Amino acid sequence: MNEKHYEVLIVGGGISGAALFYELAKYTNSKKICMLEKYEALATLNSKGSSNSQTIHVGDIETNYTLDKAKITKRTAKMIEKFCLQYDLQDKIMFKHQKMALGVGKEEVEFITKRYNDFKELFPYLELWDKETLRELEPKLVYADKEQTKDRPEPIIAMGARDEYTTVDYGAMTEELAKAGQNADSSKVTDIFYNSEVEDIEKTGDMYKVTTTNGDVYTADFVVVNAGAHSLYLAHKMGYGKHMGSLSMAGSFYITSGEFLNGKVYMVQNDKLPFAALHGDPDILEDGKTRFGPTALALGVLERYKGLKSVGQCIKTMNIDGSIIKIFWDLLKDSEIRNYVFKNFLFEVPGINKGLFVKDAQKIVPSLTKDDIEYAKGFGGVRPQVLNKDEKKLMLGEASLSEGNGIIFNMTPSPGATSCLGNAQRDIKVVCDYLNLDFNEDQFNADLVEEEIA
Repeated sequence: MNEKHYEVLIVGGGISGAALFYELAKYTNSKKICMLEKYEALATLNSKGSSNSQTIHVGDIETNYTLDKAKITKRTAKMIEKFCLQYDLQDKIMFKHQKMALGVGKEEVEFITKRYNDFKELFPYLELWDKETLRELEPKLVYADKEQTKDRPEPIIAMGARDEYTTVDYGAMTEELAKAGQNADSSKVTDIFYNSEVEDIEKTGDMYKVTTTNGDVYTADFVVVNAGAHSLYLAHKMGYGKHMGSLSMAGSFYITSGEFLNGKVYMVQNDKLPFAALHGDPDILEDGKTRFGPTALALGVLERYKGLKSVGQCIKTMNIDGSIIKIFWDLLKDSEIRNYVFKNFLFEVPGINKGLFVKDAQKIVPSLTKDDIEYAKGFGGVRPQVLNKDEKKLMLGEASLSEGNGIIFNMTPSPGATSCLGNAQRDIKVVCDYLNLDFNEDQFNADLVEEEIA
């Protein structure tokens, strides 16, 4: 039996947990820090390179981001870049590709043109690319046939960038963050324990007692739960976040037999659909093959590819009552959303899935055929989408529960990996205030925050 006390204990060894672990070790005077990971290694779930699109979500080509949201994501995305450059990880786990948001058809061409004009001040490196420029940069977007003799019939335009860091293996970055945290100061205790699934967290006096399924017990002055879809499950067990439920959305991918795109190509988001629009990405773990996706499928588990052990936890975390049923009803009574949900279910059905999916992917590459793609087995993860029972609606993006009493629960679907260092900075301020610790914000800013150009 293992009994240890820490100032700060982090539950979850994905990229969000590792980012906080790193920042606590490097930029605060906390002396004893611990991270518990339920599996045998870090980043085995959503942070794993094959579970996400490996994208640094800056806000420049994500057409569902408002200008205000893009300002926030730009700041946190730059932290990813600066961390990787600081530790000489460029061209090892972080890479440059060209990237763009593609508009197809008259309405989308007008939308992209307007968006470019609205966003070019925030992102001065953005360019507007007409069909002839796209013919040079991404010829497969322009031609309707594989022989490249015939143009697609619709007008197209794109806003994009040629020389920016766009792509990260977030699984490898998780390991680098943990390593950098453990190497930051040899006088500190920076423990990481594997195969340590948290069963219970309880408040005992001024401390928290954390018990794992294998019987180990840890105590801590402050606990931060960065456990993906399990964060809300553990919050509910402690009586927190009862106004929230969680909908587990799985994202699957299809992968090509060869290279189809030179860079990242994102589509215009349909505002009615609450999940990411299809995009194409060169996969840095699969020899540059192009990955198309994600699909969006509601699943009754909190983790993917780990068996059915989390089905019961998923049902509990949905927190079903009249408010939750109303949220589902409001979503599904809209025919566009209903058809989208049904179509994404069919994308998972062997025999018919490839033929159906390729029709959507042809909006990016018109000449793509079902023989060019395969269902990417074992790819994709589960993203917890928060259902707000008070407002009776699906809340996209991240959610954090904190009542100022020494514990925080974070749920970080996309763009959670991109914003991991920014989210950790937010939490560190809460931790330091509560424990009366010092946060070296000047050094943090010098290392990780891009200077604003007046």
